[in-house]
Amino acid sequence: MATIIIMPKQGQSVESCIIGSMNKKKGDSVKKGDVLFSYETDKASFEEESPVDGVVLECFYNEGDEVPVLENMMVIGEPGEKYEVPIQKNQEPRTESQDENPEAPSVAVEKGPAPHNSKLRTPNSELQTISPRAKNLASKEVVDTIGLIGSGPQGRIIEKDVKAALENRPKMTPLAKKMASQENLQPQTGTGLAGTARAADLAPSSNYVYANDFEDKKLSNMRKLIAKAMHASLQNSAQLTHHLGADARRMLELRKQVKAGNESGKLAANITLNDMVCFAVIKALKKFPNANSHFLGDTMRLFNKVHLGLAVDTERGLMVPVVKNADDLSIIGLSNQLKEVANACKTGSVNPDILSAEAGTFTVSNLGNYGVEIFTPVINLPQSAILGVNTIVPRPKDLGDGVYAFVPYIGLSLTYDHRALDGGEATRFLKQIAVEIENLEIEY
Repeated sequence: MATIIIMPKQGQSVESCIIGSMNKKKGDSVKKGDVLFSYETDKASFEEESPVDGVVLECFYNEGDEVPVLENMMVIGEPGEKYEVPIQKNQEPRTESQDENPEAPSVAVEKGPAPHNSKLRTPNSELQTISPRAKNLASKEVVDTIGLIGSGPQGRIIEKDVKAALENRPKMTPLAKKMASQENLQPQTGTGLAGTARAADLAPSSNYVYANDFEDKKLSNMRKLIAKAMHASLQNSAQLTHHLGADARRMLELRKQVKAGNESGKLAANITLNDMVCFAVIKALKKFPNANSHFLGDTMRLFNKVHLGLAVDTERGLMVPVVKNADDLSIIGLSNQLKEVANACKTGSVNPDILSAEAGTFTVSNLGNYGVEIFTPVINLPQSAILGVNTIVPRPKDLGDGVYAFVPYIGLSLTYDHRALDGGEATRFLKQIAVEIENLEIEY
């Protein structure tokens, strides 16, 4: 009996997944435990293994497709076995015209149903800008497709675009066509019989010199997710950033004590400067509950607990895991939790539920290690604010009695949704973070 493989549901907040790679295709033999495909959801990646031995009878999606969870992905059975696949609400039945239409998107031609609300997609390996029939015609008639404006889906060049270019170009003699193909030339005029272009009428294409001065690189699934989230954040909120510095002498002194405690064995946790900033942020959030919130259009959701998000830079892109109930933790517990979720992101083993923007109430993004002195972080909607942490730089400070000295200051950049917070409240909250940093205490 044929086995239907569905797109798994990873976490309660996941509604769709993006296929990273298709390891098995229609007609391939599979063994139980073979990886059928990999997929990404909420910036975490997974692999789906075959539950049975058999042959792939049908695949419904390609690499790069966004597939709703619990959707039919493929069918595995015995060679030639008849099977029935229930039509799901997000699927459309396949038609013969789709199979025979070479200009149709490759997903519709080969895989049938498309995901709900999906756009037309490109093939599963390279970024395709020209259809097979158009490419064959262009090769046969030596048409330079660089610069052609495609009228197909997503600007794809199709056969009629090449035919239109041929109508506006002189016909070539056999010799001219051969030379044009070999030397990357194009007819500029036609001086032969009936306006036919001869070999003497050929010249390098106007696009030829610069034809290879760029590379079209397909966006990774991770980059698409990040781009979508960043654009939505800036489009759908009123963001404003305040910048302020905090005296970092106390924090640097505590860091020295932590190092000494680690070396002596008195302290097991390696509490970093970022851990200290996060600990100070949590204390400030408890005093400014409006900053620990979600803005939901006509309502504000104020949280009694602090669910702290931390921006983590990974090889696959930016991730923001959340430490739930962070206000219940000591600084040692917070430090351990932050390291745990950050490592899970870097190894790809993070729980998707803690990557959801809705899971956090406030986010910290630290670029201080890169020497960044000031920046404008983007809010992780629907959260109301995000703190950017900058590098430590020396600044003059009045020490009293007319004495000035350079002291280390850590830069703090608070971006807030002006719909949720007024400027005065946001400023007081940012100042409170600085106060907490300057008066930080560590108990261990």
